[in-house]
Amino acid sequence: MFDPIVPNTDPNAQVHFTFDGESIYTAPNTSVAAALLAAGHTWFRQMPVSGRQRGPFCMMGTCFDCLVEIDGITVQACVTTVTEGLNVTRVPQMHLQEGKFK
Repeated sequence: MFDPIVPNTDPNAQVHFTFDGESIYTAPNTSVAAALLAAGHTWFRQMPVSGRQRGPFCMMGTCFDCLVEIDGITVQACVTTVTEGLNVTRVPQMHLQEGKFK
């Protein structure tokens, strides 16, 4: 689905993380958003008022549609690089309503 600009020199290198309990493997130096999209996840959060599903839109940190929670902190998935063992979850709607994100 995605072709990296600078291909990984080791095609067997993989980084493992979880998304809502599902194990996902991706190439090193991949953003959380790109890894989730490649794994078939198209939405990461819901709008606080309408409940509509939102996923990555700009992929460069401008729109905030790709918010996820990592270790209790809400971050933008498109500008966060996957590291081994991350536990990524969808953001609880109440956090978005309270404006609790980094």
